[in-house]
Amino acid sequence: MNMKNKIKTAIVIASLFTLGATDVGPGMDPDNPTCPEAPNWSTNKTMELTPKMMNGTKVLLAEGAIDAGLPDRMRKMLAENPDISEVWLRSSGGIAKAGNEAGLVIRAADALIITRIPQGWTCFSACNFVFMGGRARIVEPGAHFMVHMFTMTNDRNAINYSIEMGTDSTVGLIGEVEQETALQAYRDSDFLIRMGVSRKLLSEVMYITSAVKTDDGDKSTRRCLTNQEVFKYNVANVSD
Repeated sequence: MNMKNKIKTAIVIASLFTLGATDVGPGMDPDNPTCPEAPNWSTNKTMELTPKMMNGTKVLLAEGAIDAGLPDRMRKMLAENPDISEVWLRSSGGIAKAGNEAGLVIRAADALIITRIPQGWTCFSACNFVFMGGRARIVEPGAHFMVHMFTMTNDRNAINYSIEMGTDSTVGLIGEVEQETALQAYRDSDFLIRMGVSRKLLSEVMYITSAVKTDDGDKSTRRCLTNQEVFKYNVANVSD
């Protein structure tokens, strides 16, 4: 093989390695290739609920982080606006228990409320459970139902403080975390059963997607369901 052919061969091999290393769609997160690099999930520090008429339909825009007061605000909003027929969601998540409770509030409403994740919007973590409260659920093409395993150890200040206080305090914190983790796992499983969503969503997707980066080099902490998966697990039960 002459020098020119060797150079051509080297270029082809290098290009193949490059394609394999960067096989991520435009705008997608290299560490979480099923999800957008810049999710559109609102920067509101607490979820804002805004009734709005959209093409003759009264819609509730639910945008922002899920806080402990969301279930009560959602209950009040739906009671004061019984003509709301859809809830549109975009959120980075928040308090898991509040997400479950807000989903139950939507399900308990007298009206047949549709929950929707519009194209380009992202519903992450605790938002998943608010969304699943709808009797009819729509994930539009290009929308992102983003999941991960819930974690009870996000409060690093509390963890560091308990370590400084000594063994008894740390053991106590670990016990609390274990208890709350078990309770939340039960709540999640019970919630999915009541909402008609497959519990395989937990075992096959949510509970195997780490909420934090691991020591083995796996940087993936998020997973976005494909259009096929949202129907496979009955997350969405209506196609728009």
